[in-house]
Amino acid sequence: MSNWTDAIVGHRMTVDQEFSERVQASQFSNAEWGLIMTATEFEIDDADDPDSARIVANTSNVEAIIPELESIRSQTAAMGGQPGGSREESTAGLFGSLKSALGFGKGGSENVDQEKLAAAERLTQEYAEALHSHLIDTNSLEQARTAYLEAQKQP
Repeated sequence: MSNWTDAIVGHRMTVDQEFSERVQASQFSNAEWGLIMTATEFEIDDADDPDSARIVANTSNVEAIIPELESIRSQTAAMGGQPGGSREESTAGLFGSLKSALGFGKGGSENVDQEKLAAAERLTQEYAEALHSHLIDTNSLEQARTAYLEAQKQP
C-alpha cells in the first residue's frame, strides 16, 4: 500500500463530516482548512505497541502554507463581491508563497502569522484525536496500525 491512510479513507470521510462543525467554529474557512489538511500528514506514534499506539498530526509542512491562507481569504471575498484584492494580487500571493516554501526570495518564518500557525496545529491535533477515537469506537485502530507498520517497511 502506497499510503497507510488509504486503509482508513472511509473512516476519514466520516470524521471529516463529524469535524465540520468544529472547523466552522474555528477561524478557518473550509477552503483554508482543506489547504491545512493537505499540508498535514498523519502518523501513528508507538505503532509497534498496540496498547499505546496513537494517531498524531505531523504539521511540519503547515508553516509553509500559512501565508497562502490570506490569499484564499482574499479570493473568497473577491468572489463574494467584497473587497479583497485582484486576481493578479492573489496569483502573486500564491506564487510568492510557493517560492517562499521552496526557499526562494523573501519569506520564511518571519512572514508567518504565528497565531494562525498555532491555531492550525491545534485544530489538526484535535482532528487526529477525533480520528483516533473514531478508529477505537469502530474497532479499526488495529487495521490502521497494521497498515501503518506495513507502509513503514516499504522503500
